[in-house]
Amino acid sequence: MIKRFLPVIKLHLIGIALLSLTYCVQPPDYPDEPVIEFVRLNKSSIAQGNAGARPDTLGVIFSFTDGDGNVGFESDSVDVFLTDSRDDFVNRFKLPVIPDQGSGNGISGEVTIKLPNTPFNICCTFPDGSTACQQNEKFKVDTFSYTIQMRDRDFNLSNKVQTDLITILCN
Repeated sequence: MIKRFLPVIKLHLIGIALLSLTYCVQPPDYPDEPVIEFVRLNKSSIAQGNAGARPDTLGVIFSFTDGDGNVGFESDSVDVFLTDSRDDFVNRFKLPVIPDQGSGNGISGEVTIKLPNTPFNICCTFPDGSTACQQNEKFKVDTFSYTIQMRDRDFNLSNKVQTDLITILCN
């Protein structure tokens, strides 16, 4: 009786194996322009940068997808932009070139940008107009966020995402 169903069972197993193999080789279906998502900050507060500050680093982490996989420039062009919510100052960063990966070039990944609290890199801005990166007894903290955007080698810009609020310890 089992011998009678053996060819049918083998046929089903072969079909399932072929379906599994087909499913495994499907390239991702991402749009050609980068799409980003804010993931997290490595910390929510950091001391402002000045000569007396303890060295520290703020990490901004986001994920991305890109349908044609053309992330990172060979030239000196920058491709990640962090805009400070307080004054619209744009920090620019360069990603490494990600080489093509065969016929399906859709890629995804995670990026961590490290910002040290060196003088004039992460500084408090005070409403009374006093100079940033100097202590001010009236203002103990400052808060801001970054808006993140990236572009690929075709100069397609991603969506914009905003980080969580960051507190700068001014003194």
